[in-house]
Amino acid sequence: MKLDAIEIQIKSLPQVPGVYQYYDKQDKIIYIGKAKNIKKRVNSYFNKTQDNQKTRVLVKNIFRIEHVVVDSEIDALLLENNLIKKYKPRYNILLKDDKTYPWICLEKYPKPKIFSTRNINDTSKEYFGPYTNIKHLKIMIQLIKETYPFLNQELNHLLKINNIESSVFLFKKHELSIKQLINGNLNFCINHFKKEMKLLSKELKFEEAQVLKEKIAALKGYQAKSTIVNPKINNVDVFSIISDESHGYINYLQVSFGAIVRSHTIEIKKKLDEKTEDLLQLGIIEIRQLFSSISKTLFLSHKVSLGKELKVFLPQQGDKKKLVDLSLRNAKYFRIDRYKQIKITDPERHTKRLMNQMKVDLRLPKEPIHIECFDNSNTQGSNPVAACVVFKNGKPSKKEYRHYNIKTVTGPNDFASMEEVVLRRYKRLLEENTSLPQLIVIDGGKGQLSSALKSLDILGLRGEISIIGIAKRLEEIYFPNDGIPLYLDKKSESLKILQRARDEAHRFGITFHRQKRSKRSLTSKLDGIPGIGPASRDKLLISLKSFKRIKAASKKEVIDILGKQKGERIFDALQKN
Repeated sequence: MKLDAIEIQIKSLPQVPGVYQYYDKQDKIIYIGKAKNIKKRVNSYFNKTQDNQKTRVLVKNIFRIEHVVVDSEIDALLLENNLIKKYKPRYNILLKDDKTYPWICLEKYPKPKIFSTRNINDTSKEYFGPYTNIKHLKIMIQLIKETYPFLNQELNHLLKINNIESSVFLFKKHELSIKQLINGNLNFCINHFKKEMKLLSKELKFEEAQVLKEKIAALKGYQAKSTIVNPKINNVDVFSIISDESHGYINYLQVSFGAIVRSHTIEIKKKLDEKTEDLLQLGIIEIRQLFSSISKTLFLSHKVSLGKELKVFLPQQGDKKKLVDLSLRNAKYFRIDRYKQIKITDPERHTKRLMNQMKVDLRLPKEPIHIECFDNSNTQGSNPVAACVVFKNGKPSKKEYRHYNIKTVTGPNDFASMEEVVLRRYKRLLEENTSLPQLIVIDGGKGQLSSALKSLDILGLRGEISIIGIAKRLEEIYFPNDGIPLYLDKKSESLKILQRARDEAHRFGITFHRQKRSKRSLTSKLDGIPGIGPASRDKLLISLKSFKRIKAASKKEVIDILGKQKGERIFDALQKN
């Protein structure tokens, strides 16, 4: 793969936490890394000369990049650990040994006890974790031992609970609260430490209070349960799908021995009008064959029939649902990456997809290749103007922008102004036999939209051109004869184009309004005075800044600026005016 293709991949990477994987020409993983910002981290390998020889060789061998999106930097760290252990990439040195992150182990029999371990093979014990911060883990175990002394084997001989039956009884009595504490329900402990810290501070025992303060800070930063590693879920395949008008994007997560060890996403082109469930069914069969999966348990985002030998679940809550949500998130980011790459490599395909998406989202009869957007601008009815901006294929066509001075409306009347400018715009296009837009966008709600519709009715264009209104506050989209607005997703590409057109119309209109207002306020009074031409006017404005100061200037000041003969004549004219 050429470097420019790698650059295209880098430009499409998401700026979120996750794990990136580098592949060589033989499609073998040669390096796995984690990042708080995937795009920024991967880009750092290519945008500078590497000092380390190993890194320079690694970069030369990178042929393809894949990534897995996760919820947090901690999850990225855990997933990196899992993947490195499984694939043992050539260029990974750290985390390549047999060590892994520790867990908290709760042992019930023969004696209840709590300890940290890196081995989770014993199913008779209960495990919590893993923990990337060893300090937090040690503090938690110590806290639990202090709160529930019968778990502290070192002190049992001093606590008169050396009897096994007594300790087992105490464990059963407090088992639920112990698990809640391990899982992060620390509020009562934190509140207790805070009270004790205040008492120590009042007694001037600041060193002991500081120790408690550090414990509180550590407990607040205590690691929450991870989606990446969960010993309760074993040997499961997770599948999810996101689809658009032409493709389906199917993500696969392989969970083995309680940990995610593989993520893979494929793109399937729709040949006919297949349902999402049908595409997912095809994708599951293809991916399971590709990776020779033998798992009998599947967690899915959509209901699919796969035969009686497989157990299929559609999780609705809990840890299983978190896995499906993570899979869906990776499918969504894969689709976004594909869109970005197509935009760079095949702009025409990108534009066609975008136009088709707008047609679907806005319920239009045609693709809105030509969009025109209108906005009014005035200051309490003074200097009223309007602007029309034109978008072609989703991009501004600035040569076709138009300004309008409002001629028939007096006072602040946005509705009447909108009616006038829409009528003038399309009356002229009809007279000139110029092509009409497929979509008109009105900056405003129901009132402005109704006013624009009156003009289309006069011209006989209702039904010939689609028209919508977009209100600023909640981005409601209004349609003719429909009182219920449409709300598009805030990340929708269709909404972003409408917002950009609306903002362009506002910018273009307000700039024209300011120019007109400024010109009128600074020059109209001077232009009406006999003897003052453009050169004299500019000299006076540069020197005295405003009409008020020019009017108040002495005869000598005016003569000093314009000369004796012209200065006397203009000073006399200013006084009469």
